[in-house]
Amino acid sequence: MTDKELINKYVDENKREEALEKLEKGYPVQYIIGNTYFYNSIIKVNENVLIPRFETEYLVEKTLKYLNKLNIKNPKVLEIGTGSGCISIALKKEIECNILAIDISNNALKLAKENALDNNVDIDFLNIDINEFNTSNKYNLIISNPPYVAFDKKVDEKTKYEPQNAIFAPDNGIYFYKLIISKLYNNLCNDYLIAFEIDDKEGSMITDVIKKYLPNAYIKIEKDYNNYERYLFISNKEI
Repeated sequence: MTDKELINKYVDENKREEALEKLEKGYPVQYIIGNTYFYNSIIKVNENVLIPRFETEYLVEKTLKYLNKLNIKNPKVLEIGTGSGCISIALKKEIECNILAIDISNNALKLAKENALDNNVDIDFLNIDINEFNTSNKYNLIISNPPYVAFDKKVDEKTKYEPQNAIFAPDNGIYFYKLIISKLYNNLCNDYLIAFEIDDKEGSMITDVIKKYLPNAYIKIEKDYNNYERYLFISNKEI
């Protein structure tokens, strides 16, 4: 279904002309409609959260596959930068697990809580900056699709309507990977998996950081359907 067909189907007739004008200016159809599909769930979206993308569905799919391969049952999960909550909701609907999902944006978390309620899943949400997050808890799975675009990198024009702090990151885009690994490498269970979505040029830089803190970890970089290196997995066993 085209974007115009979606508007004709889901937008009230008296608001349709305005919606089509927004669409012509590049405004995302998902924001106009107010939701999108992600991993068999309907997820509400607005300008406070990134629009869930197909590449991130593949992150969830691969994460589930590796949890199974590592025989990690009922994992304790930490998601960093949950946004709309789509990743945690997808995981919770697929497996038995306990999830803490954190985000710096209180407005994003309000929407994530609505999405969790709409999808009948129980997730713990916490409004906190990852820089301030400290815990003694240990996790089997740490998963994140953090901001990873370097400030000088050209991006799709349509992303200008999405929260920019959820897209761009300092330190050539790898700031949050360094922060997550350095803060939480001691908060991993004996059997663990770390799952990241990454920029296709960042794999080797992130790998260098991982080796500093987790020298014995197994690291695997995988490609998306467009053959870009898009996912990085870290575990205590070979996967």
